[in-house]
Amino acid sequence: MAAPPTVMFADLTGSTAVFEKLGNEAATRTVTALVDWIIEVARAHGGRVVKTLGDGVLAIFPQGADAIEAAVQLQREHARRSTRYGPARHLQLQVGLDCGEVVEVAGDCFGDAVNVAARLSDLSGGRQILATDPVVEQLPSPPPGTRFHPLGSVPIRGREQPVRMFRVDWEEDTSTDMMTLPAFEPPARATRPRAAAGSIELRYLDHTRIFGAEHLPVHLGRAREAELAIADPRVSRLHARIDWHNQGFVLVDLSSNGTCVRFQGAPGELTLRRNECVLHDHGEIALGPDFSDWSLPTVRFALKPR
Repeated sequence: MAAPPTVMFADLTGSTAVFEKLGNEAATRTVTALVDWIIEVARAHGGRVVKTLGDGVLAIFPQGADAIEAAVQLQREHARRSTRYGPARHLQLQVGLDCGEVVEVAGDCFGDAVNVAARLSDLSGGRQILATDPVVEQLPSPPPGTRFHPLGSVPIRGREQPVRMFRVDWEEDTSTDMMTLPAFEPPARATRPRAAAGSIELRYLDHTRIFGAEHLPVHLGRAREAELAIADPRVSRLHARIDWHNQGFVLVDLSSNGTCVRFQGAPGELTLRRNECVLHDHGEIALGPDFSDWSLPTVRFALKPR
């Protein structure tokens, strides 16, 4: 039985700054040329463009593999183009992918997959690709030079059930210490921990929240969907996640810039770059590569037994 189609939203972010810097005429030419190029790449991979949305494209692919390959090509080529062309360097691509039945009416399409792909595009941020579990499951293995980085189940605004999603890491020089999963082998679902497992207190500025182990995972980031929202432009939309794994609280870095942990009384710091560490006792989490920049958002944590 064939899989339902895969929906791709590919958006350019940063166009406001380009219009301000270049003026309307030059900026319009730059954005239009990039949108035309996105359409060309989508069609080359078997995608059918449903519509354009100013500085974005909505396309439908028969296969999830074709959609991911198109998204990876877009990110890689745009990264190369951005180093050569002045205006293009101010624009970044953010891509969301979901799989499901769609209904097409009068040149537009509707359905849960369309809504989820659009939200994932918003959540992804520049230079990122987010894909749902049903898209990733279609691939026997990641495309060459890419990895699927699991982000866990993330709540989506307007949707009752959270969505299990992956970040498609497309940069060919990405560090090999990333937590990766084969596309065809989703992780076993962890059993819900008992309340006796304890809780973790997270404090940011004057906000304090306590999460029981049974309520994890918890996301830290700029997105509205993050359970601990941090409104700072240096923070990724989904910057880090706290899981319950092997009877312990585990911090997972999901960001582009890294996450740093400092345990109370420890002589040094631990930097996470798309990997994880077990949290113990109490300390601080810097949403950035290190603590040397005192202005970085810092979350204090404390583990509390029950």
